[in-house]
Amino acid sequence: MKLWVIFSLILVHEALQNVLGQPAAKGKRPKEPGENKIKPAIKKVKPKVTKLKESTETVAKVQSIMTQVMDKGRFQKPPAMLSMSAGHNMELRCKGEKISWSYPAYLDTYRDSRLSIKQHDRYGQLILMNSSAADTGEFACWAQLCDSRGCRKDESKAGSTYVFFSDKGEIFVPSSSYFEIVYLHPDKPAVIPCRVTVPSAKVTLHREFPAEELKVDGTNIIYDVKKGFVYQHPHSNHSGVVYCRAEARGAPQISIKYQLLYVEVPSGPPSATITASSNKVRSGDDFSVFCTVLGEPDVEVEFTWIFPGQEYGRPVGIQDSWRLVNRGIGHTTRISKSIISVEDFETIDAGYYICKAQNLRGQTTLATRVDRG
Repeated sequence: MKLWVIFSLILVHEALQNVLGQPAAKGKRPKEPGENKIKPAIKKVKPKVTKLKESTETVAKVQSIMTQVMDKGRFQKPPAMLSMSAGHNMELRCKGEKISWSYPAYLDTYRDSRLSIKQHDRYGQLILMNSSAADTGEFACWAQLCDSRGCRKDESKAGSTYVFFSDKGEIFVPSSSYFEIVYLHPDKPAVIPCRVTVPSAKVTLHREFPAEELKVDGTNIIYDVKKGFVYQHPHSNHSGVVYCRAEARGAPQISIKYQLLYVEVPSGPPSATITASSNKVRSGDDFSVFCTVLGEPDVEVEFTWIFPGQEYGRPVGIQDSWRLVNRGIGHTTRISKSIISVEDFETIDAGYYICKAQNLRGQTTLATRVDRG
């Protein structure tokens, strides 16, 4: 029994030695260190974290290229809104080989000699001399991308700043008239453009009749210091005469008056009609053809005519005109009309008279026939 136990222990010992790679019995060559070692298939490796560089495109899609030239050759990035005293000069620069600019319409309308724009090798330059309260507004620039097909705006490289040119005597940005018409369209906001030269001025909106201050609730009517008062959802009830009141440095001031007219005619291509004074004309008689458009008060209409005697150089008279008509309850319509007149009817005058009426939203073509009577 003892011999069997000892024999069993010897077998177990040899098996363990074989598994562990150690010599199982005397007489066998011991293995060299590292010989026939089994390397682990899986290594524990500390994960390497790669830090991603933050893309500049995600931080700011538009790269600001505008700088303001200060005194003594200093430069600064102009803020979104900038206040300056009227009478001072302003110089703006925008980095790029081909720069385009926009600025308050007042300077463009009058082609003001105080404004100078130049393109240098590496930047565009805008200089405004002897600024005035009327120059208040947005100044913007952008780079142009040009190739064989032409130039287009580079949306990623631009800059802008809204400049208030403060004047002690002018809280409101001066207007060229004492009375302006604002059209109220049911499908888009309307702006009462009583802008100020002092951004901190307290501005209120008032109706002339019945005399009252209008509530600016931030929903139906909002105030934007860069635009004025905005009617978000214009209605015929908003029609009438309004004005703005501003107070800065303890001195109140009243703006010009604004006539609010509600537009009844929907937007779209011209709604036109064509009629002739007579569609049967005797030889030697005179006649006229009328082309009439009912449209929005602030949308201009252009007329062109095609008529039978045109290819023969037949002399005709063409007269265009327009007027505003109040159709009640503040509804206003623009009536645009073109009249073609023919004297001393001849055979070559017989045929179709074609009127083409065009506005920014499309074109309408109508025709009527005139024959010998």
